[in-house]
Amino acid sequence: MTDINKPEVADSEVIEPEITDPEITEEEAALIREGLIYCGVDEAGAGPLCGDVVAAAVILDPDKPIPELTDSKKLTEKKRERLFDEIREKAVDFCIASASVEEIDSINILNARMLAMTRAVEGLRVPCDHALIDGNKLPDLNLPATALIKGDARVAAISAASVLAKVQRDRDMVDMEEQYPGYGFAKHKGYGTKAHLEALEALGPCPIHRRTYAPVKRLLKD
Repeated sequence: MTDINKPEVADSEVIEPEITDPEITEEEAALIREGLIYCGVDEAGAGPLCGDVVAAAVILDPDKPIPELTDSKKLTEKKRERLFDEIREKAVDFCIASASVEEIDSINILNARMLAMTRAVEGLRVPCDHALIDGNKLPDLNLPATALIKGDARVAAISAASVLAKVQRDRDMVDMEEQYPGYGFAKHKGYGTKAHLEALEALGPCPIHRRTYAPVKRLLKD
């Protein structure tokens, strides 16, 4: 049976879709030529002294482009918040997942990051053929994947995942400010700022602090 959606060509002739968008990476172009559905994956929260590490997986709709997508760290908080809603509205599918403080302390932050990304990909409802991962490490996935250094600035789907993960984690830390007042979580989002370290010295670690991180570990030994 002839596929009515594909032109008939001679056996010796191969016609591939022409990918001319300068914003598309070689890795994306190869997946597009093969007609594969791919997701972008990134995480946020490896550096802070407290809170979960959060990851996101996003399948973007090529017919619904989202301008201004880039590495979430290069965006203002206001722009990230706006893009967060736009991504959720326009994406074919997305999933936000996390690894807990207890898991970070138990298996270390690298493995917890990989675990959060695995959960994000596995949480997608739309079947995905390939995952493009920010960084140089690959999580344990049941589908092919490619690691891309600085992928959050090169691949729109990874940029989108970066924004979702960052905004969700920031919102989680704002919620933690109400539960554990005095540490300034809503302002510094758990990073080891001077204000956070001073509060940590004065109040001691709270349940969401990462026990294996040096500034927290030192206080627990005192």
